[in-house]
Amino acid sequence: MKPLVSTVVIGIGNEFRRDDGVGWAVVALLRDRAALWPLPSGTVLAQCDADPGRLIGLWENTGLAVVVDACFPPSAHPGRTHRWCTASDGVLRRTAPARHSTHGFGLTEAQRLADSLGRSPDRLVVYAVEGADRSLGTGLTPAVACAVPHVARWIAVDVERHHERSVRGLRAE
Repeated sequence: MKPLVSTVVIGIGNEFRRDDGVGWAVVALLRDRAALWPLPSGTVLAQCDADPGRLIGLWENTGLAVVVDACFPPSAHPGRTHRWCTASDGVLRRTAPARHSTHGFGLTEAQRLADSLGRSPDRLVVYAVEGADRSLGTGLTPAVACAVPHVARWIAVDVERHHERSVRGLRAE
């Protein structure tokens, strides 16, 4: 099936759980910079609370889905960012067996469910930013806040590359 939307960038999290709001903060920054730093046409920016149904609904029929979320590993280095993408078999690869998300149903499980339902994006890229504080409250810790503009810039590069590949592919047809 041909993607209906070229790209979706999804910030996952909860802005009322401190660093768990990093995904939302990245999407907000991308929206704020749109006038000066526009993303290619066909790019949708969305925020999600990690509900698997909503997440799958946001990324189905897309050429590229970029997801940004917080992670809280046991020996966290707040602000350190990890990037994963689907392998050639379409499966999102984990780096460790333990789940470090604050959400009960992880991204890997949502991606597998979407795949089994035929509702996966063509390509999935995940940015996970290590957090320090997931207590109730608003505002990111300083180290995580410093990561936000870097992650936004990396995402813009991913989106632009995908757009260029798509345009080249259309010209070849």
